[in-house]
Amino acid sequence: MDYLLIQVTNGAIIGIIYALIAVGVTIIFSILKIVNFAHGDLYMLGGYTAYYIVTFLGVPPLGALFLSMAGLFLFGIVLERLFLTPLYSDRTERKDEYGLIVTFGLAFFLRNTALIVFGPFPLRPPSFVPGVVHVGGLAVTNDRIVAGAVGVLLILALLYFMHRTIWGQALDAVSQSRDSAAIVGINPRRFNSLAFGVGAALAAAASALIAPIYSLSPGMGVLPNIQAYVIVILGGMGSVLGSIVAGILLGEAEGLFTAFFPDPTRALAYTNAFGVLVLMIALILRPTGLFGRRHVRME
Repeated sequence: MDYLLIQVTNGAIIGIIYALIAVGVTIIFSILKIVNFAHGDLYMLGGYTAYYIVTFLGVPPLGALFLSMAGLFLFGIVLERLFLTPLYSDRTERKDEYGLIVTFGLAFFLRNTALIVFGPFPLRPPSFVPGVVHVGGLAVTNDRIVAGAVGVLLILALLYFMHRTIWGQALDAVSQSRDSAAIVGINPRRFNSLAFGVGAALAAAASALIAPIYSLSPGMGVLPNIQAYVIVILGGMGSVLGSIVAGILLGEAEGLFTAFFPDPTRALAYTNAFGVLVLMIALILRPTGLFGRRHVRME
Protein backbone atom coordinates (compact mmCIF):
# COMPACT_ATOMS: atom_id res chain seq x y z
CA MET A 1 0.00 0.00 0.00
CA ASP A 2 2.84 2.41 0.83
CA TYR A 3 4.48 1.67 -2.53
CA LEU A 4 1.16 2.30 -4.27
CA LEU A 5 0.74 5.66 -2.51
CA ILE A 6 4.26 6.65 -3.51
CA GLN A 7 3.54 5.82 -7.17
CA VAL A 8 0.23 7.73 -7.10
CA THR A 9 1.98 10.78 -5.63
CA ASN A 10 4.84 10.60 -8.11
CA GLY A 11 2.36 10.09 -10.95
CA ALA A 12 0.45 13.23 -9.95
CA ILE A 13 3.64 15.31 -9.84
CA ILE A 14 4.89 14.02 -13.19
CA GLY A 15 1.40 14.56 -14.60
CA ILE A 16 1.52 18.22 -13.59
CA ILE A 17 4.90 18.60 -15.33
CA TYR A 18 3.48 16.86 -18.42
CA ALA A 19 0.53 19.24 -18.34
CA LEU A 20 2.79 22.32 -18.30
CA ILE A 21 4.71 21.07 -21.32
CA ALA A 22 1.61 20.00 -23.25
CA VAL A 23 -0.29 23.22 -22.58
CA GLY A 24 2.54 25.13 -24.25
CA VAL A 25 2.28 22.89 -27.33
CA THR A 26 -1.50 23.38 -27.34
CA ILE A 27 -1.36 27.17 -27.17
CA ILE A 28 1.12 27.35 -30.05
CA PHE A 29 -0.94 24.92 -32.12
CA SER A 30 -4.18 26.78 -31.40
CA ILE A 31 -2.84 30.12 -32.60
CA LEU A 32 -0.23 29.31 -35.25
CA LYS A 33 -1.85 26.04 -36.44
CA ILE A 34 1.51 24.26 -36.48
CA VAL A 35 3.00 21.44 -34.41
CA ASN A 36 6.14 22.85 -32.75
CA PHE A 37 8.74 20.09 -32.95
CA ALA A 38 11.26 22.34 -31.16
CA HIS A 39 9.15 22.51 -27.99
CA GLY A 40 11.15 19.80 -26.21
CA ASP A 41 14.36 21.68 -26.90
CA LEU A 42 12.91 24.91 -25.54
CA TYR A 43 12.09 22.82 -22.47
CA MET A 44 15.73 21.75 -22.30
CA LEU A 45 17.00 25.33 -22.66
CA GLY A 46 14.73 26.49 -19.85
CA GLY A 47 16.33 24.04 -17.45
CA TYR A 48 19.86 25.06 -18.40
CA THR A 49 18.93 28.75 -18.16
CA ALA A 50 17.66 28.26 -14.60
CA TYR A 51 20.77 26.24 -13.72
CA TYR A 52 23.20 28.92 -14.87
CA ILE A 53 21.19 31.71 -13.25
CA VAL A 54 21.58 29.86 -9.95
CA THR A 55 25.26 29.04 -10.57
CA PHE A 56 26.57 32.40 -11.79
CA LEU A 57 24.14 34.92 -10.30
CA GLY A 58 23.48 33.20 -7.00
CA VAL A 59 19.70 33.51 -7.40
CA PRO A 60 17.65 31.01 -5.35
CA PRO A 61 16.26 28.13 -7.46
CA LEU A 62 12.66 29.37 -7.25
CA GLY A 63 13.67 32.86 -8.37
CA ALA A 64 15.76 31.32 -11.17
CA LEU A 65 12.66 29.46 -12.34
CA PHE A 66 10.77 32.71 -12.96
CA LEU A 67 13.78 34.39 -14.55
CA SER A 68 14.14 31.37 -16.83
CA MET A 69 10.48 31.67 -17.80
CA ALA A 70 11.00 35.35 -18.64
CA GLY A 71 14.13 34.59 -20.67
CA LEU A 72 12.50 31.80 -22.67
CA PHE A 73 9.40 33.95 -23.20
CA LEU A 74 11.56 36.57 -24.92
CA PHE A 75 13.61 33.92 -26.74
CA GLY A 76 10.40 32.31 -28.03
CA ILE A 77 9.20 35.65 -29.39
CA VAL A 78 12.54 36.17 -31.16
CA LEU A 79 12.39 32.68 -32.73
CA GLU A 80 8.84 33.26 -33.91
CA ARG A 81 9.74 36.62 -35.44
CA LEU A 82 12.87 35.27 -37.15
CA PHE A 83 11.69 31.93 -38.51
CA LEU A 84 7.90 31.74 -38.60
CA THR A 85 6.84 35.05 -40.17
CA PRO A 86 6.67 33.42 -43.66
CA LEU A 87 3.62 31.55 -42.31
CA TYR A 88 1.69 34.80 -42.49
CA SER A 89 2.65 35.58 -46.08
CA ASP A 90 0.49 34.70 -49.07
CA ARG A 91 3.67 33.70 -50.88
CA THR A 92 4.01 30.64 -48.60
CA GLU A 93 1.58 28.14 -50.06
CA ARG A 94 2.15 25.03 -47.90
CA LYS A 95 2.13 26.55 -44.45
CA ASP A 96 1.77 23.28 -42.53
CA GLU A 97 4.82 21.77 -44.20
CA TYR A 98 6.82 24.98 -43.73
CA GLY A 99 6.09 25.06 -39.98
CA LEU A 100 6.95 21.38 -39.60
CA ILE A 101 10.27 21.64 -41.45
CA VAL A 102 11.37 24.85 -39.71
CA THR A 103 10.58 23.69 -36.17
CA PHE A 104 12.09 20.25 -36.84
CA GLY A 105 15.31 21.86 -38.09
CA LEU A 106 15.28 24.29 -35.18
CA ALA A 107 15.02 21.37 -32.75
CA PHE A 108 18.18 19.77 -34.15
CA PHE A 109 20.01 23.11 -34.15
CA LEU A 110 19.14 23.88 -30.52
CA ARG A 111 19.97 20.36 -29.33
CA ASN A 112 23.36 20.20 -31.01
CA THR A 113 24.23 23.75 -30.00
CA ALA A 114 23.41 22.83 -26.39
CA LEU A 115 25.68 19.79 -26.69
CA ILE A 116 28.56 22.03 -27.77
CA VAL A 117 27.92 24.84 -25.26
CA PHE A 118 26.82 22.88 -22.18
CA GLY A 119 28.70 19.62 -22.78
CA PRO A 120 27.42 16.03 -22.82
CA PHE A 121 27.56 15.39 -19.06
CA PRO A 122 24.42 15.64 -16.90
CA LEU A 123 24.09 18.62 -14.58
CA ARG A 124 21.83 18.97 -11.54
CA PRO A 125 20.86 22.31 -9.99
CA PRO A 126 20.57 22.66 -6.21
CA SER A 127 17.36 21.60 -4.48
CA PHE A 128 14.49 24.00 -3.93
CA VAL A 129 14.19 22.74 -0.36
CA PRO A 130 16.50 19.90 0.76
CA GLY A 131 15.02 17.01 2.67
CA VAL A 132 12.24 14.43 2.65
CA VAL A 133 8.74 14.56 4.10
CA HIS A 134 7.45 11.40 5.79
CA VAL A 135 3.71 10.85 6.23
CA GLY A 136 3.21 7.38 7.64
CA GLY A 137 4.88 5.04 5.18
CA LEU A 138 4.85 7.67 2.42
CA ALA A 139 8.16 9.43 1.76
CA VAL A 140 8.27 12.34 -0.71
CA THR A 141 11.21 14.66 -1.31
CA ASN A 142 10.65 18.36 -0.78
CA ASP A 143 11.70 19.00 -4.38
CA ARG A 144 8.77 16.90 -5.63
CA ILE A 145 6.37 18.73 -3.34
CA VAL A 146 7.64 22.11 -4.56
CA ALA A 147 7.45 20.96 -8.21
CA GLY A 148 3.85 19.81 -7.78
CA ALA A 149 2.73 22.89 -5.82
CA VAL A 150 4.39 25.44 -8.13
CA GLY A 151 3.16 23.54 -11.19
CA VAL A 152 -0.44 23.70 -9.92
CA LEU A 153 -0.10 27.43 -9.22
CA LEU A 154 1.26 28.05 -12.73
CA ILE A 155 -1.61 26.08 -14.27
CA LEU A 156 -4.16 28.06 -12.23
CA ALA A 157 -2.44 31.31 -13.25
CA LEU A 158 -2.59 30.25 -16.90
CA LEU A 159 -6.31 29.42 -16.65
CA TYR A 160 -6.94 32.81 -15.04
CA PHE A 161 -4.93 34.50 -17.81
CA MET A 162 -6.81 32.66 -20.56
CA HIS A 163 -10.32 33.23 -19.20
CA ARG A 164 -10.16 36.41 -17.11
CA THR A 165 -7.81 38.77 -18.94
CA ILE A 166 -8.29 40.65 -22.18
CA TRP A 167 -5.06 39.19 -23.60
CA GLY A 168 -6.14 35.64 -22.89
CA GLN A 169 -9.55 36.22 -24.41
CA ALA A 170 -7.91 37.75 -27.46
CA LEU A 171 -5.73 34.64 -27.80
CA ASP A 172 -8.84 32.48 -27.71
CA ALA A 173 -10.49 34.69 -30.32
CA VAL A 174 -7.50 34.36 -32.67
CA SER A 175 -7.48 30.58 -32.16
CA GLN A 176 -11.13 30.36 -33.26
CA SER A 177 -11.01 32.73 -36.24
CA ARG A 178 -8.13 34.95 -37.28
CA ASP A 179 -10.29 36.94 -39.71
CA SER A 180 -13.03 37.59 -37.15
CA ALA A 181 -10.44 38.63 -34.58
CA ALA A 182 -8.89 41.06 -37.05
CA ILE A 183 -12.31 42.58 -37.77
CA VAL A 184 -12.74 43.57 -34.11
CA GLY A 185 -9.27 45.12 -33.96
CA ILE A 186 -7.07 42.25 -32.75
CA ASN A 187 -3.70 41.99 -34.49
CA PRO A 188 -3.21 38.24 -35.10
CA ARG A 189 0.53 38.57 -35.73
CA ARG A 190 1.07 40.11 -32.30
CA PHE A 191 -0.72 37.20 -30.70
CA ASN A 192 1.28 34.69 -32.74
CA SER A 193 4.37 36.01 -30.95
CA LEU A 194 2.61 36.03 -27.58
CA ALA A 195 1.47 32.42 -28.02
CA PHE A 196 4.94 31.20 -28.94
CA GLY A 197 6.47 33.11 -26.04
CA VAL A 198 3.94 31.76 -23.51
CA GLY A 199 4.49 28.21 -24.79
CA ALA A 200 8.27 28.56 -24.41
CA ALA A 201 7.88 30.03 -20.90
CA LEU A 202 5.69 27.11 -19.77
CA ALA A 203 8.23 24.63 -21.15
CA ALA A 204 10.98 26.46 -19.24
CA ALA A 205 8.96 26.27 -16.02
CA ALA A 206 8.45 22.53 -16.42
CA SER A 207 12.17 21.93 -16.98
CA ALA A 208 13.29 24.15 -14.09
CA LEU A 209 10.87 22.32 -11.76
CA ILE A 210 11.97 18.83 -12.78
CA ALA A 211 15.73 19.50 -12.99
CA PRO A 212 16.50 19.23 -9.23
CA ILE A 213 14.65 15.88 -9.19
CA TYR A 214 16.42 14.33 -12.15
CA SER A 215 19.14 16.16 -14.11
CA LEU A 216 19.84 18.27 -17.18
CA SER A 217 21.23 17.01 -20.49
CA PRO A 218 21.08 18.26 -24.10
CA GLY A 219 18.77 15.40 -25.11
CA MET A 220 16.40 15.68 -22.15
CA GLY A 221 13.61 17.20 -24.23
CA VAL A 222 13.12 14.31 -26.65
CA LEU A 223 10.89 12.04 -24.53
CA PRO A 224 8.87 14.88 -22.92
CA ASN A 225 8.24 16.20 -26.42
CA ILE A 226 6.77 12.85 -27.47
CA GLN A 227 4.70 12.67 -24.28
CA ALA A 228 3.44 16.20 -24.91
CA TYR A 229 2.09 15.20 -28.34
CA VAL A 230 0.42 12.14 -26.82
CA ILE A 231 -1.22 14.37 -24.21
CA VAL A 232 -2.29 17.04 -26.70
CA ILE A 233 -3.99 14.45 -28.91
CA LEU A 234 -5.49 12.65 -25.91
CA GLY A 235 -6.87 15.88 -24.44
CA GLY A 236 -8.09 17.15 -27.81
CA MET A 237 -6.12 19.23 -30.30
CA GLY A 238 -6.29 22.88 -29.29
CA SER A 239 -7.90 22.39 -25.87
CA VAL A 240 -5.95 23.90 -22.96
CA LEU A 241 -8.19 22.24 -20.38
CA GLY A 242 -7.90 18.93 -22.24
CA SER A 243 -4.08 19.10 -22.11
CA ILE A 244 -4.13 19.76 -18.37
CA VAL A 245 -6.54 16.90 -17.63
CA ALA A 246 -4.82 14.49 -20.03
CA GLY A 247 -1.36 15.33 -18.65
CA ILE A 248 -2.38 14.52 -15.09
CA LEU A 249 -4.26 11.39 -16.19
CA LEU A 250 -1.26 10.13 -18.16
CA GLY A 251 1.11 10.79 -15.27
CA GLU A 252 -1.14 8.84 -12.92
CA ALA A 253 -1.62 6.04 -15.45
CA GLU A 254 2.14 5.66 -15.86
CA GLY A 255 2.65 5.64 -12.10
CA LEU A 256 0.02 2.93 -11.58
CA PHE A 257 1.39 0.95 -14.53
CA THR A 258 4.82 0.97 -12.88
CA ALA A 259 3.27 -0.11 -9.56
CA PHE A 260 1.29 -3.05 -10.96
CA PHE A 261 3.57 -4.28 -13.75
CA PRO A 262 4.63 -7.86 -12.87
CA ASP A 263 8.36 -7.24 -13.46
CA PRO A 264 9.44 -4.06 -11.58
CA THR A 265 12.88 -4.12 -13.23
CA ARG A 266 11.31 -3.60 -16.66
CA ALA A 267 8.34 -1.40 -15.76
CA LEU A 268 10.12 1.92 -16.37
CA ALA A 269 11.37 0.74 -19.76
CA TYR A 270 7.78 0.11 -20.89
CA THR A 271 6.26 3.29 -19.45
CA ASN A 272 6.41 5.31 -22.69
CA ALA A 273 4.88 2.43 -24.66
CA PHE A 274 2.09 2.30 -22.10
CA GLY A 275 1.36 5.98 -22.72
CA VAL A 276 0.97 5.32 -26.45
CA LEU A 277 -1.32 2.36 -25.66
CA VAL A 278 -3.53 4.63 -23.53
CA LEU A 279 -3.68 7.08 -26.45
CA MET A 280 -4.68 4.36 -28.92
CA ILE A 281 -7.50 3.09 -26.70
CA ALA A 282 -8.75 6.63 -26.03
CA LEU A 283 -8.81 7.53 -29.72
CA ILE A 284 -10.74 4.38 -30.57
CA LEU A 285 -13.39 5.39 -28.02
CA ARG A 286 -13.26 9.15 -28.72
CA PRO A 287 -11.40 10.11 -31.92
CA THR A 288 -11.43 13.87 -31.17
CA GLY A 289 -9.85 13.42 -27.73
CA LEU A 290 -11.36 14.34 -24.39
CA PHE A 291 -12.13 17.98 -25.17
CA GLY A 292 -11.35 18.19 -28.88
CA ARG A 293 -12.74 20.84 -31.18
CA ARG A 294 -12.42 21.36 -34.91
CA HIS A 295 -9.41 23.34 -36.16
CA VAL A 296 -8.46 24.50 -39.63
CA ARG A 297 -5.17 25.23 -41.30
CA MET A 298 -3.65 28.68 -41.23
CA GLU A 299 -4.76 30.40 -44.39
